[in-house]
Amino acid sequence: MFRFYFIIIISIIRILVYVIMGDYWCKHPEKYDMDKRFKLACRIIGDVKKRARITTVAYGVENLPKEGGYIMYSNHQGRYDALGIISVHPGKCSVIMDAERSRIMLANQVVELVDGIRLERNDFRQQVNVLKGMTEKAAAGVRYIYFPEGGYEHNGNKLQEFRPGAFKVAKNAKVPIVPVAIYDSHIPFDFNSMRRVTTQVAFMDPIPYEEYSSMSTAEISAMVKAKIENKIDELEEIRKNKKYNSWFKEYKETDK
Repeated sequence: MFRFYFIIIISIIRILVYVIMGDYWCKHPEKYDMDKRFKLACRIIGDVKKRARITTVAYGVENLPKEGGYIMYSNHQGRYDALGIISVHPGKCSVIMDAERSRIMLANQVVELVDGIRLERNDFRQQVNVLKGMTEKAAAGVRYIYFPEGGYEHNGNKLQEFRPGAFKVAKNAKVPIVPVAIYDSHIPFDFNSMRRVTTQVAFMDPIPYEEYSSMSTAEISAMVKAKIENKIDELEEIRKNKKYNSWFKEYKETDK
């Protein structure tokens, strides 16, 4: 978390301005529509990336559907995941996150600005209600980022078990599923270093509703997980060839 706290210390005035702006804009949607709020969210994320010395490289942007809603299902590694995906996604999108982890400074404002959805881990009724609302919005054209692993526990670039229930939203909304693979997204805020970091985001070919409509959520989950696992292997090779984060292995072994 050193990088995160370092940003706060050197940018405290700017951050306070963003916090005040974000809160005010979200309270007055009649003045600041979703387009304006999303642009402010991207401005905040861009500022964080610049000051934290983070670069995010995107692949497969051309694969994303040009019209209508869809849900991006991504592996989960750390606090930077949603910020990294939003920063390279071409156009408005929202995110569903664990409520507790979404309330840290700046992340809280970004979630509010993009009309994000917060899941209360121990409140089943709340989960049912918000997922129902998310289904309706996705069917109406909203694009979402969803992490079917549910959380992250220092798993790095290794996948955890996917929760099949996460795919009910896409199936009920009858929208395309876009598998997304992220790589090295855990490095920025999980390790005590200010060295430059490059994370990778790969948007894969959408899976249309017609292709998965007859499958169970468990089958859909297994299919998406396999696609992400295969793409992660490709991203690992890119990392080696490009020498992204070449310092990280040594640092992880000695200073984690």
